[in-house]
Amino acid sequence: MNKLTKKAIDYLKVLSAEMVSNAGSGHTGVSLGASSILFALFKDHYNFDVSDTDYLNRDRFVMSAGHGSAVYYSLLSMFGFDVSLQDLQNYRKFGATTAGHPEFGTIGAIETSTGPLGQGVANAVGMAIAESYLEERFNAIGFPVINNFTYCFAGDGDLMEGVALEACALAGSYNLKRFILLYDSNDVTMDGRTDLSTRENISKKFKAMGFKVIFVKRGNDYTACTRAIAKAKKVGKPCIIIFKTTIGIGTEQQGTSAMHSHPLSPEELKNFKAKLGIKESFFIPSDVRDLCLQTTIAGKLAHEKWNQNFAVYGTTHPELYKKLLSFFDNKKIDFEKIISNDKFSNMSMRSINHIFLNELAEKLPQMIGGAADVASSTQAYLENGGDFVAGNKRGRNLRFGVREHAMAGIVNGIALYEDFLPFDSTFLSFSNYSIPALRMRALMKLPVIDFFTHDSIIVGEDGPTHQPIEQLGQLRSIIGLNVFRPADANELAAAYKHFIMNRVPVSIVLARQKIEQTGLSSFKGASMGGYVLKNVSGKAKVVIYSSGSEVPLAVSVANELDKMNISASVVSFPCISLFEEQTDSYKTKVLQKDADLRVVIEASNDAIWFKYLNDKDLRIGIEKYLSSANGEILYQKAGFSLKQILKQILKKVK
Repeated sequence: MNKLTKKAIDYLKVLSAEMVSNAGSGHTGVSLGASSILFALFKDHYNFDVSDTDYLNRDRFVMSAGHGSAVYYSLLSMFGFDVSLQDLQNYRKFGATTAGHPEFGTIGAIETSTGPLGQGVANAVGMAIAESYLEERFNAIGFPVINNFTYCFAGDGDLMEGVALEACALAGSYNLKRFILLYDSNDVTMDGRTDLSTRENISKKFKAMGFKVIFVKRGNDYTACTRAIAKAKKVGKPCIIIFKTTIGIGTEQQGTSAMHSHPLSPEELKNFKAKLGIKESFFIPSDVRDLCLQTTIAGKLAHEKWNQNFAVYGTTHPELYKKLLSFFDNKKIDFEKIISNDKFSNMSMRSINHIFLNELAEKLPQMIGGAADVASSTQAYLENGGDFVAGNKRGRNLRFGVREHAMAGIVNGIALYEDFLPFDSTFLSFSNYSIPALRMRALMKLPVIDFFTHDSIIVGEDGPTHQPIEQLGQLRSIIGLNVFRPADANELAAAYKHFIMNRVPVSIVLARQKIEQTGLSSFKGASMGGYVLKNVSGKAKVVIYSSGSEVPLAVSVANELDKMNISASVVSFPCISLFEEQTDSYKTKVLQKDADLRVVIEASNDAIWFKYLNDKDLRIGIEKYLSSANGEILYQKAGFSLKQILKQILKKVK
């Protein structure tokens, strides 16, 4: 390592330490310990263009250990990204782009929001899957137009999280040859040394998962780091580089857990800077900037060369070129045409969705995804898509295995790579496993669609472990996640339209059992999130709110009330969050609050319904776990029968 490179790394360390100390919070330890690793990556290997942070074949870098954001932002500033020294001084302050953890959409270079450990690793695996998929479909001999690397920086905490290891197991199974995991192994977490909680051999574990393992004993040495990364790029399989580093290197408490989230005091910072011979604050010397600028210029030239090669590729391979250009196009979809015939009669919602998914996938090649080993049951499978496997990365069906959490994090990464429209699927009761990744998806507003089937206690004999009761409420509580529970094909079409037209995260909750068709639903009405399914002339004495599987039951109840000269209307709520976005006048018209009695019928314990009810109204839901038995019997036992509901309503009306 020459003197200028050492000087650059020293200033990187000081910038990072100053940011944390100035903010009064943050993580000095990893920012100092990882400086040599990340400087080597940015200077010698990471392919980027600061003038176009969104070009297709750029390398992807994921800072999964997002608490090390100080060193990340410092690097971005040094290498010419849109991060000023003032931004570094505003670190962790209200409204700053330099937030406490990297946030997608704030700075062009940031590929994903990270912070919850392990999520970034799963996202990075998804990005590597997307790269492999496009590479195999569109590259030609002599024209590797898609060949970017995905680099992921992770710490000990990341690799303790199950989601990271689940995702890495898939990376090994799929042989994602351009996925490189930079593991900062400093043997320290917040509460102490890692051997207090784990003694596993990461090297053997990753080797068993199909990774090439490279060990770097001197992880704080720039030369050793850059040589290791160069070697990893040539191995032709997923690779983990284990860098043995010292957390908080150069500080008085280096190597201890005390440095994990410790801002240096003014005295400590002064001593640290003096040890490195640096006096300035929030400063990058011109010779250091020039050193970094060489890499920045090289990145721009590499992008220009890629553009030239891509143009030649267009001339020599016009069909592939045309397909690649149109791959991410927004195709016009005639949803009403899909639902214009009676092909969906006497089918379950999961079966109807299977038809929808396959018809749309024929028109939208960017739709890829899979299920957590339950595709045969959820029916979320592309019949003509083929399977994505190590030997055939053209496949559109991803076999995630029993890994719901990694599945959700991985499809987030696929969506982040470029304008894919990925999907995932499992049973509604297992959506709990996916919640952390669903929350990150909602935060980033990613266009990913979930299919959660077996939507009620009618799953029956599998017992309370498989009977979803609280899951609807959990999903609906995630801000920004659009949860649809459609009652028929019209309402399902509205969910797909919302997803494809708005490119937002959508979860579709589907019934396993066949649902009686009411013949009253409206595609247009469902597109509003909630609408009057069954109306009455004049004022309704009773208005029933319902969703999904319970809508036909609600209609039957209303019809019986009509026979008793008790006028009853029914409102279907396929998506409550979407309904809440409508105008006040529309919501007032639909809710019919002037009715004598409002009733909710839904097989869940979701308290969201209380916003539409008052003390005298009636909510029919499920408040306890039920036993293992035939689903229809359980449905009756829980009070979801025409006779029982009528009895409760008549008692209220009288």
